[in-house]
Amino acid sequence: MADVISTVNGWAWGPVMLVLLLGTGLYLSLGLHFMTIRRIPTALRHLLQGRKGRGEGDISPFSALMTSLSATIGTGNIAGVATAVALGGPGALFWMWMTALVGMATKYAEAVCAVQFREQDEQGNFSGGPMYYIRNGLHRRWHWLGIAFAIFGGMAGFGLANTVQSNSVSQVLNDAFSIPPLATGLILMVLVGAVILGGIRRIASVASFLVPIMALSYVLMSLVVILVHAEQVPGAIVTIVDAAFTGSAAAGGFAGATVWAALRFGVARGIFSNEAGLGSAPIAHAAARTDQPVQQGMVAMLGTFIDTLVICTMTGLVIVIMDVLPTGISGASLTSLAFSQAFPGGEYVVTLGLCLFAFTTMIGWSFYGERCVVFLFGARAILPFRVLWVLAIPVGTVVELNLVWLIADTLNAFMAIPNLIALILLGPLVFRLTREYFDNPRIAH
Repeated sequence: MADVISTVNGWAWGPVMLVLLLGTGLYLSLGLHFMTIRRIPTALRHLLQGRKGRGEGDISPFSALMTSLSATIGTGNIAGVATAVALGGPGALFWMWMTALVGMATKYAEAVCAVQFREQDEQGNFSGGPMYYIRNGLHRRWHWLGIAFAIFGGMAGFGLANTVQSNSVSQVLNDAFSIPPLATGLILMVLVGAVILGGIRRIASVASFLVPIMALSYVLMSLVVILVHAEQVPGAIVTIVDAAFTGSAAAGGFAGATVWAALRFGVARGIFSNEAGLGSAPIAHAAARTDQPVQQGMVAMLGTFIDTLVICTMTGLVIVIMDVLPTGISGASLTSLAFSQAFPGGEYVVTLGLCLFAFTTMIGWSFYGERCVVFLFGARAILPFRVLWVLAIPVGTVVELNLVWLIADTLNAFMAIPNLIALILLGPLVFRLTREYFDNPRIAH
């Protein structure tokens, strides 16, 4: 069974998928004339002005971004970056940057479509995302793709965003402080349950408080390391860029550091971290109080910028600067080693970061799964889903999750396929809405 799933996973995340993800992002970037890069200052202004929002919706534009970031800023930023650099060499970080630059256009288009085609459920809550813009924006012959996305999205969250996260936290705390895994699981169950049982408004409130604090704290600690070793930064950047095109020679000659490995792992882990193209983030942005899909799209694209170009860059630079790659270890252990060598107790920064990042991932993704279930079964399924989500958390701390990880990772790829097809088909609409917005000085400024 495991061998079959592993084979399917290898196909699902193989070259075809990576080309589809990057190709869609490049297509949207070209169609938008790279607006997503040129308009970053405008997007930041909308973010700062988006504490309340104008128009219909459940949460503010700012809270929508924080909710989406709560789901994307996770173990991928600490363990995922380290794995990419360990397997693909420092050059993997360069390809993560490239993935993020085109991924900003993908994330922008997702949010524009999510707001444009969202609906209200029986309880008056706003629902949106790929399943809705497929159903409301495309011909009925495509509607089965929306159902497929909702099925894959509703199932995938229980793996990578629930049990795997709780397992990661329990293992880290057990290694650092000898806390029994089940105890960690039960505490997480209570904390996550207290948040998600309150619905999107409570999730958004907690995310709006926690995400800026934890992201800024991690970035500041990373900056301390970088500034203390400032003389090594130019060399680290040269190594990263050079290794992206020359492979093992620039990476010190350790195994696996080829150009293809750098490209493959950089793109794959970059997408795993920022989720551009998976179709998850637009579910949160669809709940934003706004009457301008383009404005919310610009706020949404900052999620990819913050997640990959800021936080992942911090992790990667610390690893390269501290020269811990030759040790041969990977994942969170590599990041922990880099910080521990940078200053006493640095490993606890990674431990705390992992715990907070995993917690916010669990609450953010619970909303994504819930909206997928609502699309399939209606609002009556909300409470059973929330209860099941909470009960799954301690289970993840005491079971072997290799197979669960593999299945969930495969389901994530299956989520991306219908979403990317929809974005390609809706691309002309996104381009038109964007032109109309910026051609109207009254609403664009």
